[in-house]
Amino acid sequence: MATVERPTFGNHEVANQPPPLADYNVFAADQVLGEAVRREGADWAEDRISAVGAIAGSEHVQALGAQANENPPRLKTHDRYGNRVDTVEFHPAWHELMALSVEHELHCEPWKDPRPGAHVARGAAFMCFSQAEAGVGCPTSMTYSVIPALRTQPELAAEWEPRFLSSSYDPANAPAAQKVGALAGMGMTEKQGGTDVRANTTLAHPVNGGGPGGEYELTGHKWFMSAPQCDAFLVLAQADGGISCFLFPRWTPDGERNRFRLQRLKDKLGNRSNASSEIEFDSASAWLVGEEGAGVRTIIEMVNHTRLDCVLGGATGMRAGVAQAIHHASHRSVFGRELVEQPLMRNVLADLAIESEAATIGGLRLARAYDEALAGDEEAQNFKRVANAVLKYWICKRAVVHAGEALECLGGNGYVEESGMPRLFRESPLNSIWEGSGNVQCLDVLRAMVKSPAAVEAFFAEIQEGAAAEPRLAGFATQLRDELPGDLETIESRARRLVEKMALALQGSLLVRYGDEAVANAFCASRLSGDWGQAFGTLPPGTDFSRIIQRHRPVA
Repeated sequence: MATVERPTFGNHEVANQPPPLADYNVFAADQVLGEAVRREGADWAEDRISAVGAIAGSEHVQALGAQANENPPRLKTHDRYGNRVDTVEFHPAWHELMALSVEHELHCEPWKDPRPGAHVARGAAFMCFSQAEAGVGCPTSMTYSVIPALRTQPELAAEWEPRFLSSSYDPANAPAAQKVGALAGMGMTEKQGGTDVRANTTLAHPVNGGGPGGEYELTGHKWFMSAPQCDAFLVLAQADGGISCFLFPRWTPDGERNRFRLQRLKDKLGNRSNASSEIEFDSASAWLVGEEGAGVRTIIEMVNHTRLDCVLGGATGMRAGVAQAIHHASHRSVFGRELVEQPLMRNVLADLAIESEAATIGGLRLARAYDEALAGDEEAQNFKRVANAVLKYWICKRAVVHAGEALECLGGNGYVEESGMPRLFRESPLNSIWEGSGNVQCLDVLRAMVKSPAAVEAFFAEIQEGAAAEPRLAGFATQLRDELPGDLETIESRARRLVEKMALALQGSLLVRYGDEAVANAFCASRLSGDWGQAFGTLPPGTDFSRIIQRHRPVA
């Protein structure tokens, strides 16, 4: 009788498992992003963006992202002798990631080199780096966004802007004047008000008369103080003239620790590598930015730029999910065929890719509007006024269901932490909440309709450029215009429906003009003509699945 050789326990060959998607250039592998960079005026920056893409796709930096999330920051309120220090301790992986972000000037590039396409170039590089780790995007984005608000007060900008524009990362808890670089954070909301910042109760008392650029003392709290490790923050408080914006530094000009206390760090669903805190002010020194009573108008300049990064962040998550899903399906066989060749999976992958392409093209088009608006283009400023809120609402809202479907493409492997997909899924709701939730964005669009009719016209002019060549888009846009404003008594309750349609019309126009023909056709058929189900993977027959999937396939 023949002897059956038994395999050694635990020593079997692993087969039919995809190789890691690592050590590749996330920019070079993203055809859609590359096309958008060149189209929107940042072709001069391709080498710089590609350098960031190579870093983000490296196995080492991917590992740093995992380590930073597995070892979240810790609050240290006191030193060993009992003195208050109110610092946040981070894992070394976080510091290495932050150093890379600052070195490549993701926090400041358009302000240091404000040539045409600068915000597009910076946005594309930000999208690449965030695929490795999204948490560092918070202090990076806020430092990038603080500059236009800070310039409201020239003497404060003259002091702080050079620090924020430094390409050297300095995590020391020390006065900013003693450091080689600084980062900015923000604190707007309080326990009792949340989004309603005019309900804030933190008080600002003038020192030596106060006034624009003058010193005040803040007493109160912030329920969410983002990135409390930063060197200075824009915060809102009630002055005699009403809600006002202040620059609050960690250290006072005389080198003393400012009078504040970190109460605790938030235990968040995602974005766990980054710190978010609760803080109390105890006659803390701060300096008025702009006029008393103009706080919302002043800080909104910062918020408008962080909202752009929310749009880009949502698109980034979609691209990361698509890349992982297509990579897995291309290296995994089931029932004798690779997953990527199986009809139903092809429908899912193509549908995810279409959503990702629409988000990327929309995000970079919006970034171009920032470049043009800063150059004095009034039409771009009007377009940006509406498109910012429309795209933040829709792209960030779609990111959550997109991440869930992309995770499912990996099956059980996608539900395991080591795949990175659970981290992507937990991160996905953040951009929809940060800097104004979905309802806030929709109501902002309604305000624009009332206060800025030219902005609405600029938005629809952009749609019309594509509608002229695509009957399905033209019909959808006509129907949308007929709904605006409609019944004024119900317009607020209809706001989400209207803004969703505005986003789809804009994305459709951009895809018709700039996207791949197969992608544009499938988008119009599914999103605009209604030949679509309630979930991803319900594209109509006749869709060119192969072409769409190949266009989005990452090449490691």
